[in-house]
Amino acid sequence: MRSREVHLVRRPQGGAPHPDDVTIETVEVEAGAGQVLVRNTVMSVEPYMRGRMSEGASYVEPYQLGAPMEGHATGVVEWSDVPDVPVGSVVVHQFGWREYAALTPDELEVVDVDGLKPTDHLGALGQTGLTAWVGMNVIARVQPGDTVFVSSAAGGVGAIAGQLAKVKGCTTIGSCGSPDKVEAVVKSFGFDTAFDYHDGRVRDLLRDAVERVGRPGLDVYFDNVGAEHLEAAIREMNEQGRIALCGAIAVYNATEPVPGPRNLLLMIWRRLRMEGFIVGDHDDVRPQFLAEMTELVRRGEVTSPETYVGHGIDEAFSGFLTLLEGRAVVGKALVSLQD
Repeated sequence: MRSREVHLVRRPQGGAPHPDDVTIETVEVEAGAGQVLVRNTVMSVEPYMRGRMSEGASYVEPYQLGAPMEGHATGVVEWSDVPDVPVGSVVVHQFGWREYAALTPDELEVVDVDGLKPTDHLGALGQTGLTAWVGMNVIARVQPGDTVFVSSAAGGVGAIAGQLAKVKGCTTIGSCGSPDKVEAVVKSFGFDTAFDYHDGRVRDLLRDAVERVGRPGLDVYFDNVGAEHLEAAIREMNEQGRIALCGAIAVYNATEPVPGPRNLLLMIWRRLRMEGFIVGDHDDVRPQFLAEMTELVRRGEVTSPETYVGHGIDEAFSGFLTLLEGRAVVGKALVSLQD
């Protein structure tokens, strides 16, 4: 089977990735004994992939030059030598950035699509949803009545994190990067209020948001941005507040060091707890997460927002750049790999 796939051929130079950093190669893919042939239908593009393009130290291995990139994808089994994974099975796996993949059973998961979209398993029921669930329930230990601030609230993780807080009975505040995203965060994801961080200093915008919801301060901050957002959140935290450090979008493409919070002394005075986490360290809670989240999605209490940023393997990398630039992406950023 002829398949096209995206290969990394150059590490990004000077910050943001460039289209010349990758090429599209045509290869032959053949499934053999004990394997299945998967036709990929949709792949996910995510901010962490920017880190894997570089060679620097990170929590995950960098992509190899001259080899296909990787990422989560859904697909349909077209040929099988595995009785437990018959032809027609819908699967998820980590061999995105290509049209076809020959996989063994331990490299994929057959997923339930009864009352669900296959792409739910890339969003609310996938790594994205697990990240939000772990950040809220394990790291921040959100409680009913908490006031919760989520940065990048229109993103895949942020949108689900905010919805989980609402399910818990919390007051939620979100920040995002455009008026359209502010509207989506409030009307579609149920946040109590939100603001566009381009409208002024984040510290002032957040203070105004806290006043609008009539709360004395923040109990939880779910951080996807870092930098100015983190400093502003620390300023508004109540005593015994909790901060879950999930991402730092503000620094991913930075060519110079980005200043960190200048008010860490407040963490001492207010007895705050701040903890970074990697979702891969929490596979032990996956069964509980799936049981809870599947029911929430089926009942419509949590939606799995998604935006298609490309159609076809030729648009996969440009879609990834769209995500990094923050342009018009609400929820999970996806690339359709079907005709």
